[in-house]
Amino acid sequence: MAKRFAEHGGLNLTQVNNDILQMWKDKNVFLRSIDEREGCPQFVFFEGPPSANGHPGIHHVLARSIKDTFNRYKTMQGYQVHRKAGWDTHGLPVELGVEKELGITKADIDNKESERYISTEDYNRKCRENVMMYTAEWRDLTERMGYFVDLDHPYITYDNKYIETLWWLLKQFYQKNLLYKGYTIQPYSPAAGTGLSSHELNQPGCYRDVKDTTCTGMFKIKEAEGNAVVDALKQKGWGELYFLAWTTTPWTLAANSALCVGPKIDYVAVETFNPYTAAPVTVVMAEARLNAYFKQEGKNADFEAYKAGDKIIPWRVVEHYKGTDLENIHYEQLLPMISPIGEGAFRVILGDYVTTEDGTGIVHIAPNFGADDAFVAKKAGVPAIVLIDKKGAERPVVDLEGKYYLVEDLDADFVSKYVNLEEWGKYSGRYVKNAYDDTLTDKDETLDISICMDLKAAGKVFKIEKHVHSYPHCWRTDKPLLYYPLDSWFIRSSACKERMSELNKTINWQPESTGSGRFGNWLDNLNDWNLSRSRFWGTPLPIWRSEEGEEICIGSVEELYNEIEKSVAAGFMKSNPLKDQGFVPGNMSQENYDKIDLHRPYVDYIILVSQSGKPMKREADLIDVWFDSGSMPYAQIHYPFENQDAIDKKKAFPADFINEGVDQTRGWFFTLHAIATMIFDSVAFKNVISSGLVLDAKGNKMSKHVGNVGNPFDMIEKYGTDAVRLYMMTNSEPWDNLKFDPEGVDEVRRKFFGTLYNTYSFFALYANVDGFEPGQQQIDFAKRPEIDRWILSCLNTLIKKVTAELENYDPTRAGRLIDAFVNNDLSNWYVRLNRKRFWGKEMSDDKRSAYETLYTCLMTVSRLLAPFAPFYSDQLYRDLGGEKDSVHLDAYPTADEALIDADLEARMEMAQQITSMVLALRRKVNIKVRQPLQSIMIPATAEQKRHIEAVKDLILNEVNVKELNFVEGAGILVKKVKCNFRTMGKKYGKLMKGVAAQMSGLSQEQIADLENKGTIAIQVDGQNLDVELADVEIISEDIPGWLVANEGSLTVALEVELTDELKQEGMAREIINRVQNIRKDSGLEITDRIQIVLAPNAEIEQAVKGFGDYIKTQVLADDITISPNDGIEVEFDDFKLNIQVTKS
Repeated sequence: MAKRFAEHGGLNLTQVNNDILQMWKDKNVFLRSIDEREGCPQFVFFEGPPSANGHPGIHHVLARSIKDTFNRYKTMQGYQVHRKAGWDTHGLPVELGVEKELGITKADIDNKESERYISTEDYNRKCRENVMMYTAEWRDLTERMGYFVDLDHPYITYDNKYIETLWWLLKQFYQKNLLYKGYTIQPYSPAAGTGLSSHELNQPGCYRDVKDTTCTGMFKIKEAEGNAVVDALKQKGWGELYFLAWTTTPWTLAANSALCVGPKIDYVAVETFNPYTAAPVTVVMAEARLNAYFKQEGKNADFEAYKAGDKIIPWRVVEHYKGTDLENIHYEQLLPMISPIGEGAFRVILGDYVTTEDGTGIVHIAPNFGADDAFVAKKAGVPAIVLIDKKGAERPVVDLEGKYYLVEDLDADFVSKYVNLEEWGKYSGRYVKNAYDDTLTDKDETLDISICMDLKAAGKVFKIEKHVHSYPHCWRTDKPLLYYPLDSWFIRSSACKERMSELNKTINWQPESTGSGRFGNWLDNLNDWNLSRSRFWGTPLPIWRSEEGEEICIGSVEELYNEIEKSVAAGFMKSNPLKDQGFVPGNMSQENYDKIDLHRPYVDYIILVSQSGKPMKREADLIDVWFDSGSMPYAQIHYPFENQDAIDKKKAFPADFINEGVDQTRGWFFTLHAIATMIFDSVAFKNVISSGLVLDAKGNKMSKHVGNVGNPFDMIEKYGTDAVRLYMMTNSEPWDNLKFDPEGVDEVRRKFFGTLYNTYSFFALYANVDGFEPGQQQIDFAKRPEIDRWILSCLNTLIKKVTAELENYDPTRAGRLIDAFVNNDLSNWYVRLNRKRFWGKEMSDDKRSAYETLYTCLMTVSRLLAPFAPFYSDQLYRDLGGEKDSVHLDAYPTADEALIDADLEARMEMAQQITSMVLALRRKVNIKVRQPLQSIMIPATAEQKRHIEAVKDLILNEVNVKELNFVEGAGILVKKVKCNFRTMGKKYGKLMKGVAAQMSGLSQEQIADLENKGTIAIQVDGQNLDVELADVEIISEDIPGWLVANEGSLTVALEVELTDELKQEGMAREIINRVQNIRKDSGLEITDRIQIVLAPNAEIEQAVKGFGDYIKTQVLADDITISPNDGIEVEFDDFKLNIQVTKS
């Protein structure tokens, strides 16, 4: 006969995964969980698209577990939750992977002169293939970890329909005058060959400390008749005159064209010696920076006595200036390699951004390599040092690969007029960072060092040193960036930053500090969004321009189709390639859209015609891949060409919930928010969890190089998905960094799932024996024993609390509440205290109540747990006979307020707390629970006393103590108050020392008053203060013969001195334990009467003498004899003893 409740041979979470996953597939549970909610309220979820050209990692399990938890929860609450998967298919990760595989660089693509030439068409075809390389692996992980998401109908960012929506959005920006072209200094990655946006530059880990060679250059001041500053210094006659300017990037000195001073900064002229050549020099620098360059001992020292090599260099201040006094003083070019094309270079200009925090207070200006430099130089009319390449274009001194331009790449006429070949030849072709040159390492001499050494030899440098500073790196190539002048298209996001900030304040951020801090501060200081990318595989910018500057922004394929028709009519194109491919405007079928390709190089072949009849070519740029992902709310449904109501009528927008890692704060989170604000004047998401990083167990960042990367498949196979998921969500708050420790996963498997499994197994074993049927002849709640009413009250309180935490998007607290209930309340307290109620032969009302109560708890836990641990919760639900095919098709529990008894819960919590404290004190002195003790003493408040009195007998039975007494007033316990300096220091500041002194001097009566009232008034330095109980800790001191424990406002004292009688009773209990074990092992029936023979031992004899009848009663013995025997040898703490047990 089949058993009503399934009994398992052990807990195997991996097997549970496999069995339940197959059941989900067989019963189509995922789709049914959506279809069966048709017509229900929508819960809108957006899936952030991963890139499938890389392997999934353990950190993906965290984010996907969180997403899945809330989606399942809301589904069980009665919402319809559509979950469309997505793939991020464009951008650098894909391109760099292809280039590595093919052994090429960006310079080889579409470059027929290269030995490794590859056409854009072939390159993009390879990108398309590679981008979905690991989709099977991602699908496998998604299914095995129980992440319900629609992988069969994903949105794919390279799809033509998706791209068409992006074009439509870009046209909206264009029409709102929020899309423009500009020539600016931008972060540029030579390794990736493209400019980057400011939000990419601010990804976590992009800025890192590096140690570079820096130098303080000596810019020789030119003689100028009529300049009072220069004339006065010349008349003093102490050596040559120089400006000192410091740089962390000596390679930029080749592009220096000005020096900048702060108009209000105090500057000085200092007579001294060149530290390297010992030549007398007069240098000009900020007065506030003197200590950084000169030792105090050298001030006004003997100049005549100084000789080369002396450690102390004499110096003296001879003139004082304001920055404005130095304006327009000219100096000689430091590195005379490239002459400026325009007029106005090599002079001092003013800039308010100059500070005296480091350097000399004089900033070297290279306009092409710094945004601030470019701004002040342009304002002052200072030209940049530029080159002219063979195409006739102005270029900075560094090419796009990150090296000084080769002479053969420059215009010959320009070289003959402006290039000092001898000087430029020393460095031409050198990379400005060793990281850009695959043949160099960190140990090789850098261009910076070479330039510094040459300046030193020429007597043009005052100081060379290593300096640690923060420097930006490319988030994809991990190599240093440059600031570089580029033509780019920008989204004018700065024009809408106030509105973005306003809307951001309406979003529920978890944690709140990310929304108001990291994200909010970012919005408040927002720059325009650099949209352009100089790459090949991505969404093409849909703007066509003529040489005369006429332009059109295309917003749909149909619009492009029609514009091509005009171009054909104008004779610029022979035919319409979209028409040639069979594309039909207005036909929204996937088949129709799959006939064309909107990527490069095909869109680059399209020539459009301007309104004035001129040919227009497409702007060569692609767009930032973050725009792709930030547009997914609309592009995933091909808005506005299809599903227009989904967005316009807010059916699928904005999202109720999203979640990704903290690195998306200035990535996906930002682009979602920016596009939604600027185009739809709306938030893109209402609730967001920003997950922290997943580190290894020691807190180190996971890295393949270090070998500490956790393999998600291995973890799932070894411990089971549910253990991995619940560990990751309950170990720390999602927004905190998680130190992933496999031992912690195993602990969750053993302690939580093992406990829940054992609790169910206990229930199933006895329920099957007794033929228990849930719901039959239910015992009225009011007639159930108090312990049953207590656990059901706790259960309904648990439902309320878990629901509240999930509504607040805190899965950690919710998961921990379930864990605590299962371990502390259900298993360790309710089941342990009520085991005997299940053992009776008859199905009494008491026994039925116990069954109904435990069944209700287990069934409710299976539904509460379902969003967190989808596999085991489903097995538990089905084992218990759940009404639906799956727990995920059932409803989430709702609390029954009528069953909640807060007073009863408080009483039982008091019993649990005191029991825990007493047992901890026993462990402290190694006294077993079987050893009875005499007394517990508790100084309790009136409220505490009322609760304790109600559960007094339960406590004494649990801890095996004879009596529990209350002490009032000062009593026998001496209490002290200990201040929490961390919280109180902020509150009381300088008064804290006096507060601590007052609190440590409180009398026992004052401490009791503080405990009762929760606050106490004191006076410190004439100020009246109220100190709250929550800010202090009240501790009690141990007293002779007693151990004292403090926990919150509760104090428990345990008498640990053992009388002879207590020792004898303890030994009697040990004898009972050993005899019961022998009975069990020998196969005796539980009703069999026995005879006991104990080997002689003084302690044993005393125990039998004092408690023989007690022992007989407990073990059903007719007689106990003390005599040598050949029975079973058993161990006691201090001796071994033979015990013979025979049936009477």
